Amino acid sequence: MCGLCGFVLRTPGDDPVDAALLDRMTDSLAHRGPSDRGTWTDGEAWLGSRRLAVIDLSPAGRMPMTSEDGRYHLVYNGEVYNFAELREHFRLDEKGHVFASRTDTEVLVHLFEELGTDMFRHLNGMFAIAIWDRAERRLVLARDRYGIKPLFLQAGEDRIRFGSEIKAILADPSVHRRPDLTALFDYLSFNYVPGTRTAFDGIEEIPPAHFMVLGADGSRETERYWDLDFTPHPERTPAVARREALELMERSVERRLIADVPIGVLLSGGLDSSTLLALMAQRTEGPIHTYSVGFEETSFNELPWARLMAQRFGTAHREVVVTADRVRTLLPRAIEFIDEPYGDGSAIPTYCVCERAADEVVVVLSGEGGDEAFAGYETHAAYKASQLFSHVPRVLRKRVLEPLVRALPVSHKKLSLEFKLKRFLSGQDLPPWKAHLWWRLVLSHERKRALLTTRAMEAFEPQAADRHFGAAFERVTASDDLSRLLYVDSTVFLPDDLMIKNDRMSMAHSLEARVPFTDPDFTSYMAGVPSSVKLPRLKLKRVMKEAMADLLPKPILRKKKVGLEMPYSAWFRYQLRPVLDEWLAPDRLEATGLFRPDAVARLRDDHQQGRRDEGRALWGLLNYMIWYDRYMDGAGV
Repeated sequence: MCGLCGFVLRTPGDDPVDAALLDRMTDSLAHRGPSDRGTWTDGEAWLGSRRLAVIDLSPAGRMPMTSEDGRYHLVYNGEVYNFAELREHFRLDEKGHVFASRTDTEVLVHLFEELGTDMFRHLNGMFAIAIWDRAERRLVLARDRYGIKPLFLQAGEDRIRFGSEIKAILADPSVHRRPDLTALFDYLSFNYVPGTRTAFDGIEEIPPAHFMVLGADGSRETERYWDLDFTPHPERTPAVARREALELMERSVERRLIADVPIGVLLSGGLDSSTLLALMAQRTEGPIHTYSVGFEETSFNELPWARLMAQRFGTAHREVVVTADRVRTLLPRAIEFIDEPYGDGSAIPTYCVCERAADEVVVVLSGEGGDEAFAGYETHAAYKASQLFSHVPRVLRKRVLEPLVRALPVSHKKLSLEFKLKRFLSGQDLPPWKAHLWWRLVLSHERKRALLTTRAMEAFEPQAADRHFGAAFERVTASDDLSRLLYVDSTVFLPDDLMIKNDRMSMAHSLEARVPFTDPDFTSYMAGVPSSVKLPRLKLKRVMKEAMADLLPKPILRKKKVGLEMPYSAWFRYQLRPVLDEWLAPDRLEATGLFRPDAVARLRDDHQQGRRDEGRALWGLLNYMIWYDRYMDGAGV
């Protein structure tokens, strides 16, 4: 696990280079790789690396790494779990390649010599890779299938800059800092920036499952090297699916136990992380280290379930309780590791639990991806329920049910009945993918326009935020709407939201988080399991629960999904109210030229008076304003 960065000059010799720039870029990523640092340049390309040694701790794994003939120079962030099999399958030793280490990095260099960009489709793992081809004067950038590892790009007129985090690009003072207003419009919809844009105008992200070839002459080619196929396989019956899914999960966990350093588990107490612990326990000796995070608020707290699992498997268990005071302290710090506004309420709790884990281990297993593979979100059940509910006469819904639901008092409990009923009914008449989007939407198009200034709206052409969901829904190979929704979650929500938290909050503490439920053998298989098998009636994660029936305690199998989230809605009315007063103050908002202070004030007032739960919108705005204060040049729009 490492951090990578660098730049390529458009016209070598014409652009004077600050010799210390590469060092500043590289050292901005020190938290991603405290074990070692390395730099290389030929005067045209400049490559930097920070290494976190996990496999083969010797100096032989140092990067940047060069091919034997000196043509290719590689920097790399991640782990490729099948590197030993690839070395043997493509007979790299027989073809004369000399290995000085046991690292996957060295396999990648030689494999690229043999296969070129075709290499990426063979890799099983998490990775961001940059390769400079001296002969062709081209830069090759690639990212893993689910975007577990980040990779950013800024293609300027003078040079191409890239890095594992945006801060590496910003280490170059010539990069102007301006907010991307389309990204802001999208951010207000989701509390994260979807797609290839970032919050910074001119800085983009390499999309997952793609590679990009950039010539020093300005040419650019982008290609998708892998995609999920949801064509159903009728032979994958419930009995077959649960047996083969278990085998694939076992294989995936086993692959991710390859390391020369201690490994633990981020244990939420939910089904996904509990499954990882149970499967890891079958393959390791001695007590496993487990780490859990919780809250004082009961509906958000899963610590009792995590303790149940820790006791069942005899783990060395550690817990962290996150309070409003802790959040107040960490807010600016957490955003500095993300470099973008990010309003997912699981980020700071993940930061805290990873901080605790890093005291004892270097690698942890994490459960992201299980809901996408097995159909585990409330939105999936809502889709099935909506098919049944559509038979209820419209007049009954509009005149009786909807008024009753609207009259329910606002609740700040996690996934409260009030929240679920209001979301379900308000999205009932929408097409499946728009109803699915409605569950995740923070602010509608109209409400965003009300918050933004006329000057901000005139500065760009607002695009419908649902275009990301709609494009994925139309692109997938599937015969039913539920499979299409699972594809949307796997290719939009998982990489653009969950993987930000997974990567940045773990790497903030030089901790490598591995994600077994993103194994391509496993996810490709599950994509082909008919949706009727994955979600019979309203039984979420049926295949997974049946596969793990003999390995997990019954209370874990029966418990409802909670998900990691903070009770910020309640905190904003009391403990964190001063934080809103500070960061959403009218003068701060007005200085950006982006937001209408009076509209934001109404949003706050509606929430704090209990008229509406605006916690998600306020959390998103708060994070955006802290980010703006930290990163922007201050000129506004």
